[in-house]
Amino acid sequence: MNQQTVVRSIMRKKPIDDIEEESKHSGLFKSLGLWQLTAIGVGGIIGVGIFSLAGLVAHGSADTPGVGPAVLISFLVAGLASAAAALSYAEFAGMIPRAGSAYTYGYVALGEVIGWFIGWDLLLEYIAIVAVVAIGISGYFDAFLSGIGVHMPAWMTSTADEGHGGIINLPAILVCLLVTWILSRGTKAFGRFELVAVAIKVVLILFIIGLGIFYINTNNYNPFMPSGFGPVVAGSATVFFAVFGYDAMSTAAEEAKDGKKHMPKAIVLSLVIAMLLYVAATLVLTGMQNYKDINPTAGFASAFSGVGLPVIATIISVFAVLSILTVMLTFLLGVTRVWFSMSRDGLLPGWFAKTDRHGTPQRVTWIAGITSAFLAGVFPIKAVADLTNIGILAAFVVVCLSVIIFRYKKPDAPRTFRLPFMPVVPAFGMLASAFLMTQLHWETWLRFVVWLVIGLVIYFGYGRKHSLMNPDSPRHQELSPDKQL
Repeated sequence: MNQQTVVRSIMRKKPIDDIEEESKHSGLFKSLGLWQLTAIGVGGIIGVGIFSLAGLVAHGSADTPGVGPAVLISFLVAGLASAAAALSYAEFAGMIPRAGSAYTYGYVALGEVIGWFIGWDLLLEYIAIVAVVAIGISGYFDAFLSGIGVHMPAWMTSTADEGHGGIINLPAILVCLLVTWILSRGTKAFGRFELVAVAIKVVLILFIIGLGIFYINTNNYNPFMPSGFGPVVAGSATVFFAVFGYDAMSTAAEEAKDGKKHMPKAIVLSLVIAMLLYVAATLVLTGMQNYKDINPTAGFASAFSGVGLPVIATIISVFAVLSILTVMLTFLLGVTRVWFSMSRDGLLPGWFAKTDRHGTPQRVTWIAGITSAFLAGVFPIKAVADLTNIGILAAFVVVCLSVIIFRYKKPDAPRTFRLPFMPVVPAFGMLASAFLMTQLHWETWLRFVVWLVIGLVIYFGYGRKHSLMNPDSPRHQELSPDKQL
């Protein structure tokens, strides 16, 4: 096979008509309505950002100066970049309501190899996010037990690398397995659980904001930007972890009752709700307590303890666990649907694309859940967290570029939502995401490149040959004539 043929094969694009036909025979159940989809999006966005990252960026760390009340600006910068990407996702979701999200959008607009890279990237990123959040929940759980006088042995609450005499993070492992079991019960049951859990989460945050307003000391807002604008922008790259989640929700498009109508609305609604809550929460947090005194791992709990309300701090710690749990569920859903979609397309073995009586791809659900449990149980939180943001930002760049290309190449394709100010909005999202990637540490880039190289080997060794878009692939020839692509 000559070089020109290879290039054509890896740049082949998946037709939308084939996607719509596949969706009819996917085995996934259509059980999610608008508010369940919105709850999944809000569940994925709100959690770590409010309960952990806001305090961390405001207070600072050993190698990063605190930005103080200007953490609000960090969230707004990250939110603007995320909003531009969200609108791009919304246009694609209304046009292609299919499992796979950014993977599918890249496949349709830019070609198979680009779709592969984004899908391969998201497999690692989403699993890592589940592990990071599990480690965070473990910390809150341990703090809660210590507050009521119960102390768990150090060997089972931290890893050896953290230097606390730990061996394994058992609570983090157990919570990963718990969310895997919940998701394995089927999308309908998962959607109901997520709707209730997110409602409790939003009520808790509104309660925190409403009560915290009465304890704001405006002197804490001065200076507003103690470290200058540079750390504020760098902080936006950190809190970006807190302003995506709708992308994982969009992987469930095939399980929506009316994906073309509801997915764009759910994406926009979830981000708007989250950003309003983030803005209010960061103002309250930095107003209640001087940024130098904020606990970087449990900001609101320390803030309420600091104003003489330790009972409220305990309540926050308890409900923070439930709130963060929904983030794990959303991203575990995301990784399983991307994996399912790639397997159905032949880029990974079809064995992974089998569904059960619940309409759930059980095999990938449990493999992803157990993998996240392993990462959470044996690696420290920083090592796992470094695997996340760069991959999501890369996916955002691809989706924003894809929506521009597809708008001009397929201007007449049916769209239930059209993002405004084309191409300014997606171009801004692409550039902003690329800029935030430059703010990440070189070690993060190294891990990212290594993972992509591994993916390249697998794609050329297996995916390109077995792709359903390859007429000579075994999977393509297994299809009956009436289903061939």
